[in-house]
Amino acid sequence: MRALFLFLVLMPAGWLQAQTLMGNRFLTFNTVIRVNQIEVSRDRNVGEDERSLHTPERVVNFRQAIAKGFPGARITWALSWLALHDTTENYRQIRKTVAGYHYQYGDEVTFIPGAYFANAYNSTEQVNNDLHEGLVSVSQMVGRGYRPLSIVAGFLAAPNQEYLAKVEGIHVCQGNIWSQYSIDNQDGDGSVAYPFYPSTEHFCKPAQSGPGSAGGAGDFIDCVNLDGWTCDFLAARRAGFAGGFNSRMGVGPIETLGKHGQKVGLEEMMHTTAIHFDKGFELNGFAWVTNCWELSLPYDVSNITLWVQAIRKRWPGVKFITQGEFGLIWRRHYKSNSFNYRFEEVGSGIGGSDKDKRIRWVMNKDFRLALLGGVDGSDEKVIDFTRYDVSAREPVSGSTRNWSLMGFINQKGIRKQDRPVPLGDLPAADRVLIEKHKLWKDVRL
Repeated sequence: MRALFLFLVLMPAGWLQAQTLMGNRFLTFNTVIRVNQIEVSRDRNVGEDERSLHTPERVVNFRQAIAKGFPGARITWALSWLALHDTTENYRQIRKTVAGYHYQYGDEVTFIPGAYFANAYNSTEQVNNDLHEGLVSVSQMVGRGYRPLSIVAGFLAAPNQEYLAKVEGIHVCQGNIWSQYSIDNQDGDGSVAYPFYPSTEHFCKPAQSGPGSAGGAGDFIDCVNLDGWTCDFLAARRAGFAGGFNSRMGVGPIETLGKHGQKVGLEEMMHTTAIHFDKGFELNGFAWVTNCWELSLPYDVSNITLWVQAIRKRWPGVKFITQGEFGLIWRRHYKSNSFNYRFEEVGSGIGGSDKDKRIRWVMNKDFRLALLGGVDGSDEKVIDFTRYDVSAREPVSGSTRNWSLMGFINQKGIRKQDRPVPLGDLPAADRVLIEKHKLWKDVRL
């Protein structure tokens, strides 16, 4: 029994050291267990009481659905403050069951502060206190000296990510929700969709310096900032529910299964997955898809089985691991923000994924750039150009829901200046900056 325990505990760490980023496709899957819909602080809630939706049986069925569809998968469980401390029998059993999954499957068990939107409601200091005490509670819950590799946060401000890295020794955080604007309880458009090291100026901005900058004057935070769930790029260019569409549509169940039903919903989930595992893999040398399926969601978990089965069949080499493991694999490969991500999508025709449109993105530490046009490349124009080599500033924690970082043109189109323009019409200084990075062979400035 002791030998089995040591194998299950030590295997992920040894496996992690042997993995390379390039040449691999990665899938990460998170779930959130809470008591109230949005626990904005330890003693204040917004939304519905979800006690009846969180049962030990639901936890077991959820995990079995993943194991059935993708044997050997490791997922990430994030528990809210109340879920970690609720004394009712259901939550005591849930905590025991989830802790056991770390030893049974190698799953990661971690903490989510504020149930996604901690900085919209709390001070920086309070969030740090919650992170520290929440992590202590998770370690006590799992036992045997356990410590998670990452945090799930929805959005997490730069000072809090810096605290995680410097004080708590945690270097991976699901700290941004790419493209989110005018939906849920916090806005945060303007970041990079794939992993990056955030700047001390703003959690959506990639750090401009590297680790160990001379004199300690750099803006580098040694915490890999991860997106919350992978979205369809064409749907995501909208603000909230503009045009009757959901801008969060992609692999998430609410916007796919909940909106379109099983057949079409799974089709869109696979379309979004393929954006990364096919063309994205070709362009970037590796690919990553992530999903967050809250335990309380009212969808048949057999859909999880169908989705991950389809992924395993179509891309048999996919690494289905925890978000902490993935973040550390990325961190080992990229010591600074030297990436130059490129993405390309032709719409699925479902929801806001226009079948007559093609969108292309470039994202690096200097800027992000989006080009939208016809499927054949006709009438292609810039719909987002956000420079990261300029100063940025976060709001004061607890003061506002809007934490977006918007540049010269933003994809959401909510400002007068956010009108699409030909690439050649960008200011000369912007075009000089863009020319430093690899785009596509057919792009001419």
